[in-house]
Amino acid sequence: MFVDQIRIRAKAGDGGDGAVSFRREKFVPNGGPDGGDGGDGGSVILEADIHTDNLVALYYEPIIRAKSGAKGMGKQKHGKSAPDTVIKVPVGTIVYSIPETLGPNRPPDADAAADGAATGRKRALPSTTQLDPIVDLVEAGQCFVLCEGGKGGRGNVHFKSSRNRVPRQYKPGGEGGEGTFLLELRQIADAGLVGYPNAGKSTLLGAMSAAHPKVAPYPFTTLHPVIGVVDFDGYSRATIADIPGLIEGAHMNAGLGHDFLRHILRCRLLLFVLDMAGSEGRDPAEDLSKLRTELRLYDSRLAAREWLVVANKMDLPGADANLRAFKRRHPKRLVVPVSAANKEGLDKLREVLAPQIAHLA
Repeated sequence: MFVDQIRIRAKAGDGGDGAVSFRREKFVPNGGPDGGDGGDGGSVILEADIHTDNLVALYYEPIIRAKSGAKGMGKQKHGKSAPDTVIKVPVGTIVYSIPETLGPNRPPDADAAADGAATGRKRALPSTTQLDPIVDLVEAGQCFVLCEGGKGGRGNVHFKSSRNRVPRQYKPGGEGGEGTFLLELRQIADAGLVGYPNAGKSTLLGAMSAAHPKVAPYPFTTLHPVIGVVDFDGYSRATIADIPGLIEGAHMNAGLGHDFLRHILRCRLLLFVLDMAGSEGRDPAEDLSKLRTELRLYDSRLAAREWLVVANKMDLPGADANLRAFKRRHPKRLVVPVSAANKEGLDKLREVLAPQIAHLA
């Protein structure tokens, strides 16, 4: 199962209380206070990990708690500090803080999450337009303290003075931070394949890289982005994402619109894969216009993104005539004809992509 958006509840550990103790030893009368400090509570830390590709681990364990620090002891013994709880998330994860006013304080427990996965139900999540991001984990190894552990309290040894020789005061440990957060994964790739269902995006990615996206003759075969690595001449390479097919109204979340569109924002170059043969009964030029409109309505930044056209299915009847008509309508646009199924035109596509991606890096 692929999970790219999840709500979690995190609670850092509390600090341990300081101790109230007095030295009691033979031949040491009036030993005085010797209560030690409490240990610090563990923090909840997110770490961007290149070996993690989605948020499914958090789907089944959405409540994260770090351990609390130990209490201080006599003889000025410091309580043991709790270890930090490190949660590995994919590179490209954005973290939002959810105010308590935007829904339940606690997400469903693990059993409810498992039940949702089994029945296909999707838990309602707040829209990211209502939230402000607090961190964007875009580099491997990048860490962020989601909830900081509480500081250990001070023992009574710190409260002694010439006027207070038998202090019974101590400082309790501080409370660990807590909150509800939304984690959203936006896959990072150099280029993204954008197109209607059955345009041949998955076939194209499989032909150009070692990725193995699912390919079948029905719409929405690809249900989550698939990343492939494409090698170029000169020992350079680039990552290309197969973005699941878009439909009209995707910017209003029709179908799985927002689930797909959020990943396109991470791609520096957009490759519009068009069924140039019109095998689904659609006009390639109209397909391009509608896809561009959906991206612009979803996020205006996508309208300014660099893009080119991959004219796919050139092995089918009618593709050549449609390509000529398409070029007349878009004379200044770079169009690369290919047949992903027959692996034709892929070398030319690599030649075009290599400088385009290098220029945007």
